[in-house]
Amino acid sequence: MTTFLYDGPPDAPCRVLLAHGAGAAMDSPFMTAFAGLLSARGLAVSRFEFAYMAARREGGKKRPPPRADLVTGEYRAAVAELRATMPAGQRLVIGGKSMGGRVASLVADELYGAGLAVGLACLGYPFHPPAKPESLRTLHLGTLVCPALIVQGERDPFGTHTEVDALIADGALSPAIAFHWARDGDHDLGPRGGQGVTRKENLAAAADAVAAFAAGLGT
Repeated sequence: MTTFLYDGPPDAPCRVLLAHGAGAAMDSPFMTAFAGLLSARGLAVSRFEFAYMAARREGGKKRPPPRADLVTGEYRAAVAELRATMPAGQRLVIGGKSMGGRVASLVADELYGAGLAVGLACLGYPFHPPAKPESLRTLHLGTLVCPALIVQGERDPFGTHTEVDALIADGALSPAIAFHWARDGDHDLGPRGGQGVTRKENLAAAADAVAAFAAGLGT
Protein backbone atom coordinates (compact mmCIF):
# COMPACT_ATOMS: atom_id res chain seq x y z
CA MET A 1 0.00 0.00 0.00
CA THR A 2 1.39 3.37 -1.05
CA THR A 3 1.33 6.27 1.40
CA PHE A 4 0.38 9.59 -0.21
CA LEU A 5 0.51 13.21 0.86
CA TYR A 6 -2.32 15.30 -0.56
CA ASP A 7 -2.56 19.00 -1.38
CA GLY A 8 -5.07 21.11 -3.23
CA PRO A 9 -8.76 20.65 -4.04
CA PRO A 10 -9.49 16.91 -4.26
CA ASP A 11 -12.05 17.41 -7.01
CA ALA A 12 -9.83 19.59 -9.23
CA PRO A 13 -10.02 18.87 -12.97
CA CYS A 14 -6.39 17.72 -12.95
CA ARG A 15 -4.21 15.90 -10.42
CA VAL A 16 -0.41 15.86 -10.42
CA LEU A 17 1.43 12.84 -9.00
CA LEU A 18 4.96 13.66 -7.83
CA ALA A 19 7.74 11.28 -6.78
CA HIS A 20 10.78 12.57 -4.90
CA GLY A 21 14.43 12.90 -5.87
CA ALA A 22 17.14 10.38 -5.07
CA GLY A 23 18.20 11.81 -1.72
CA ALA A 24 15.27 13.84 -0.39
CA ALA A 25 11.90 12.55 0.80
CA MET A 26 8.42 13.44 -0.40
CA ASP A 27 8.12 16.03 2.39
CA SER A 28 11.41 17.77 1.64
CA PRO A 29 11.28 21.58 1.60
CA PHE A 30 11.31 21.65 -2.21
CA MET A 31 8.56 19.06 -2.61
CA THR A 32 6.40 20.68 0.06
CA ALA A 33 6.83 24.16 -1.37
CA PHE A 34 6.13 23.09 -4.94
CA ALA A 35 3.07 21.05 -3.98
CA GLY A 36 1.74 24.12 -2.19
CA LEU A 37 2.34 26.33 -5.21
CA LEU A 38 0.56 23.89 -7.52
CA SER A 39 -2.39 23.55 -5.15
CA ALA A 40 -2.68 27.34 -4.97
CA ARG A 41 -3.11 27.25 -8.75
CA GLY A 42 -6.08 24.92 -8.53
CA LEU A 43 -4.33 21.58 -9.04
CA ALA A 44 -4.78 18.53 -6.87
CA VAL A 45 -1.36 17.16 -5.90
CA SER A 46 -0.37 13.74 -4.59
CA ARG A 47 3.13 12.87 -3.40
CA PHE A 48 4.56 9.43 -2.66
CA GLU A 49 7.85 7.72 -1.79
CA PHE A 50 9.67 4.76 -3.21
CA ALA A 51 10.19 1.89 -0.79
CA TYR A 52 13.88 2.62 -0.15
CA MET A 53 13.06 6.14 1.03
CA ALA A 54 10.06 5.05 3.09
CA ALA A 55 12.30 2.49 4.83
CA ARG A 56 14.55 5.29 6.07
CA ARG A 57 11.62 6.67 8.07
CA GLU A 58 11.39 3.37 9.91
CA GLY A 59 15.03 3.42 10.92
CA GLY A 60 16.22 1.27 8.06
CA LYS A 61 19.81 1.44 6.90
CA LYS A 62 20.45 4.37 4.61
CA ARG A 63 21.26 2.73 1.31
CA PRO A 64 21.93 4.30 -2.07
CA PRO A 65 18.82 4.63 -4.21
CA PRO A 66 18.22 1.78 -6.66
CA ARG A 67 18.51 2.27 -10.40
CA ALA A 68 15.58 4.15 -11.84
CA ASP A 69 14.47 1.23 -13.99
CA LEU A 70 14.18 -0.97 -10.89
CA VAL A 71 11.46 1.16 -9.29
CA THR A 72 9.19 1.68 -12.30
CA GLY A 73 6.91 -1.01 -10.87
CA GLU A 74 6.46 1.09 -7.74
CA TYR A 75 5.47 4.07 -9.86
CA ARG A 76 2.92 1.98 -11.77
CA ALA A 77 1.51 0.70 -8.48
CA ALA A 78 1.18 4.24 -7.11
CA VAL A 79 -0.71 5.29 -10.23
CA ALA A 80 -3.06 2.31 -9.94
CA GLU A 81 -3.78 2.98 -6.26
CA LEU A 82 -4.27 6.68 -6.84
CA ARG A 83 -6.56 6.27 -9.83
CA ALA A 84 -8.79 3.94 -7.80
CA THR A 85 -9.63 6.89 -5.53
CA MET A 86 -9.70 9.75 -8.06
CA PRO A 87 -13.01 11.41 -8.97
CA ALA A 88 -14.49 10.38 -12.30
CA GLY A 89 -13.09 12.44 -15.14
CA GLN A 90 -10.13 13.83 -13.21
CA ARG A 91 -7.03 13.94 -15.43
CA LEU A 92 -3.68 12.69 -14.13
CA VAL A 93 -0.28 14.20 -14.86
CA ILE A 94 2.61 12.05 -13.65
CA GLY A 95 6.06 13.32 -12.77
CA GLY A 96 8.47 14.12 -10.02
CA LYS A 97 11.65 15.78 -8.87
CA SER A 98 14.92 14.67 -10.47
CA MET A 99 15.04 10.85 -10.09
CA GLY A 100 11.28 10.78 -9.50
CA GLY A 101 10.70 12.55 -12.79
CA ARG A 102 13.08 10.21 -14.55
CA VAL A 103 11.21 7.16 -13.26
CA ALA A 104 7.92 8.72 -14.36
CA SER A 105 9.38 9.36 -17.80
CA LEU A 106 10.26 5.67 -18.15
CA VAL A 107 6.60 4.65 -17.77
CA ALA A 108 5.02 7.73 -19.35
CA ASP A 109 4.33 6.33 -22.80
CA GLU A 110 2.92 3.11 -21.35
CA LEU A 111 0.53 4.98 -19.04
CA TYR A 112 -0.35 7.55 -21.69
CA GLY A 113 -1.14 4.86 -24.23
CA ALA A 114 -3.37 3.09 -21.72
CA GLY A 115 -5.29 6.28 -20.98
CA LEU A 116 -4.04 6.36 -17.38
CA ALA A 117 -2.12 9.63 -17.65
CA VAL A 118 -2.44 12.66 -19.90
CA GLY A 119 1.03 14.12 -19.46
CA LEU A 120 4.43 14.14 -17.78
CA ALA A 121 5.99 16.93 -15.69
CA CYS A 122 9.63 16.62 -14.62
CA LEU A 123 11.18 19.03 -12.13
CA GLY A 124 14.94 19.14 -12.67
CA TYR A 125 15.44 16.20 -15.02
CA PRO A 126 18.79 14.40 -14.47
CA PHE A 127 20.01 14.36 -18.07
CA HIS A 128 23.39 13.09 -16.82
CA PRO A 129 25.29 12.79 -13.53
CA PRO A 130 27.05 16.01 -12.48
CA ALA A 131 30.37 16.51 -14.30
CA LYS A 132 29.63 13.52 -16.56
CA PRO A 133 27.82 15.00 -19.59
CA GLU A 134 28.80 11.98 -21.67
CA SER A 135 26.70 9.64 -19.47
CA LEU A 136 23.33 10.60 -20.89
CA ARG A 137 20.00 9.34 -19.54
CA THR A 138 18.00 10.40 -22.56
CA LEU A 139 17.63 7.44 -24.93
CA HIS A 140 13.93 6.95 -24.16
CA LEU A 141 13.29 10.69 -24.40
CA GLY A 142 14.10 10.65 -28.09
CA THR A 143 10.94 8.68 -28.91
CA LEU A 144 8.62 9.99 -26.18
CA VAL A 145 5.00 10.36 -27.34
CA CYS A 146 3.41 11.46 -24.06
CA PRO A 147 3.14 15.26 -23.83
CA ALA A 148 5.84 16.40 -21.43
CA LEU A 149 7.12 19.49 -19.68
CA ILE A 150 10.60 19.63 -18.19
CA VAL A 151 11.23 22.43 -15.69
CA GLN A 152 14.99 22.95 -15.55
CA GLY A 153 17.40 25.40 -13.98
CA GLU A 154 19.56 27.13 -16.58
CA ARG A 155 22.74 26.05 -14.76
CA ASP A 156 21.51 22.72 -13.39
CA PRO A 157 24.60 20.48 -13.06
CA PHE A 158 22.45 17.55 -14.22
CA GLY A 159 21.78 19.33 -17.51
CA THR A 160 22.36 23.00 -18.29
CA HIS A 161 20.47 25.11 -20.79
CA THR A 162 23.43 24.95 -23.18
CA GLU A 163 23.73 21.17 -22.90
CA VAL A 164 20.02 20.60 -23.44
CA ASP A 165 19.96 22.97 -26.41
CA ALA A 166 22.69 20.83 -27.96
CA LEU A 167 20.59 17.69 -27.43
CA ILE A 168 17.62 19.35 -29.08
CA ALA A 169 19.76 20.47 -32.02
CA ASP A 170 21.01 16.90 -32.42
CA GLY A 171 17.45 15.56 -32.51
CA ALA A 172 18.02 13.58 -29.31
CA LEU A 173 14.84 14.81 -27.61
CA SER A 174 11.28 14.23 -28.78
CA PRO A 175 9.24 17.22 -29.99
CA ALA A 176 6.62 16.11 -27.46
CA ILE A 177 8.84 17.66 -24.76
CA ALA A 178 8.43 21.34 -23.88
CA PHE A 179 10.74 23.22 -21.53
CA HIS A 180 10.44 25.90 -18.90
CA TRP A 181 13.79 27.37 -17.89
CA ALA A 182 14.32 28.75 -14.39
CA ARG A 183 16.50 31.82 -14.73
CA ASP A 184 20.04 31.09 -13.46
CA GLY A 185 18.51 28.17 -11.55
CA ASP A 186 20.37 25.24 -10.00
CA HIS A 187 18.94 21.74 -9.53
CA ASP A 188 16.38 23.15 -7.07
CA LEU A 189 15.73 26.12 -9.38
CA GLY A 190 17.56 28.54 -7.09
CA PRO A 191 19.58 31.37 -8.69
CA ARG A 192 22.81 32.91 -7.49
CA GLY A 193 22.71 36.29 -5.80
CA GLY A 194 22.70 39.40 -7.93
CA GLN A 195 20.95 37.77 -10.90
CA GLY A 196 17.83 39.90 -10.72
CA VAL A 197 15.58 37.01 -9.75
CA THR A 198 14.87 35.13 -6.52
CA ARG A 199 14.31 31.46 -5.82
CA LYS A 200 10.76 32.28 -4.78
CA GLU A 201 10.13 33.92 -8.15
CA ASN A 202 11.65 30.98 -10.03
CA LEU A 203 9.48 28.51 -8.13
CA ALA A 204 6.35 30.57 -8.76
CA ALA A 205 7.11 30.82 -12.47
CA ALA A 206 7.76 27.07 -12.62
CA ALA A 207 4.43 26.37 -10.92
CA ASP A 208 2.72 28.69 -13.40
CA ALA A 209 4.29 26.71 -16.25
CA VAL A 210 3.16 23.35 -14.85
CA ALA A 211 -0.36 24.66 -14.23
CA ALA A 212 -0.61 26.02 -17.78
CA PHE A 213 0.75 22.75 -19.18
CA ALA A 214 -1.74 20.68 -17.20
CA ALA A 215 -4.65 22.91 -18.21
CA GLY A 216 -4.01 22.17 -21.87
CA LEU A 217 -3.97 18.39 -21.55
CA GLY A 218 -6.80 15.99 -22.23
CA THR A 219 -9.40 18.71 -22.77
